Amino acid sequence: MRTGAPAAHARRPRRTRRILLIVGIVLIVVLALAAAEFARRYVEGQADLKTDPAFYTLPSPVPSGDPGAIIRSEPIASAPTGSSAWRVIYHSQNLAGEDIPVSGVVIVPDGPAPAGGRTVIAWAHPTTGAAAKCAPSLGLDPFQYIEGLHELLAEGYAIAATDYPGLGVEGESSYLLGVPESNSVLDIVRAARRIDGADASSRVVLWGHSQGGQAVLFAAQRAASYAPELEVQGVAVAAPAADLNALMTDDIVNLSGVTIASLAIPAYAAAYADRFTSDEITAILTPAGEKATPKMAELCLLTQTKELHAIADPLVGGYVTSDPATTEPWKTLLQENSAGGQPLAVPVFVGQGEADELVLPSATEKYVTLLCSQQADVTFHRYPDVTHGLAAYAALPDLLLWLPTLGGAREPSKDCG
Repeated sequence: MRTGAPAAHARRPRRTRRILLIVGIVLIVVLALAAAEFARRYVEGQADLKTDPAFYTLPSPVPSGDPGAIIRSEPIASAPTGSSAWRVIYHSQNLAGEDIPVSGVVIVPDGPAPAGGRTVIAWAHPTTGAAAKCAPSLGLDPFQYIEGLHELLAEGYAIAATDYPGLGVEGESSYLLGVPESNSVLDIVRAARRIDGADASSRVVLWGHSQGGQAVLFAAQRAASYAPELEVQGVAVAAPAADLNALMTDDIVNLSGVTIASLAIPAYAAAYADRFTSDEITAILTPAGEKATPKMAELCLLTQTKELHAIADPLVGGYVTSDPATTEPWKTLLQENSAGGQPLAVPVFVGQGEADELVLPSATEKYVTLLCSQQADVTFHRYPDVTHGLAAYAALPDLLLWLPTLGGAREPSKDCG
């Protein structure tokens, strides 16, 4: 019986080598396909960039249109394999209710849509800047900042991602202005429904991170009056800039706060020019802060971080003369642009990293307490050791489990007790 044992042992190494060879070949094929996909999207993305100046340059004046009406659109060749995408410019409204053009992207999975069309995820991105050139849709990869893109497409959702007013198409910045941001979030869903081949339904789930959290919370508050034809099924946020007074108090003493304020001050000065003079808005700045603000407001947060921080870092502790959250007119304006002014009638998903040093966990917990006091249907997840930038990705697995529960009967919230 022992004479057969060496042969059996000899076969095992050969079998192991064969398995490893097969695994190696599969890995090489996968990497080759990934490299080919990257190369395709890079080449086509470069080609897309060449068309951008003409696409984003509009006639003056722009012909008026209803909110959500498409001014122009074009296919995006660099869409991920298995999807189709369009860059769009559409009509929306600013804080004063005036017609403005806004840009963004719409992306859908290939294949037939379900009966009644695809549910739309209205994505609102975190801060990229306040200048037109900082628009996500202008990037080599215009889908780079859509957090959860591939997972949501795999689940069959259409995605409508606004740039916000003032990004992409030249115009007044809407940075941390709840009304125009939320208008643009809802209006790109309207635009998506007008694109042949998108098969977008009236069913909408709002999803946003940081600045985008503020935008979608305002959209959820205002959808019934601003876009009553849309069926908002829920709103999901990760590390939301929900309470702007708390955000300013927490952050104005550090680099993040100086950066945030430098983007907000010009936006608020323009938006509230009918209520306050520019001097009243900027009175809170130190002389050094006033001099530096226009330069910082022209830089993009993610692509010009080094240049932005070089200006902002020396101003930490010397940018403003007092806390904006306790100084008028900023105290009132920040409160007006904080979420929670109206109860939410749709389910709310909130994800928060416990290591977040920008939107502090205490601020989000305070907002969740407010939601609970308003009898909202809240699902709240905390993620240990997760920082601000990773909050949306950390929340994604829980978000994907929450989405299928929308649109029907739900159990009472377990996170308000």
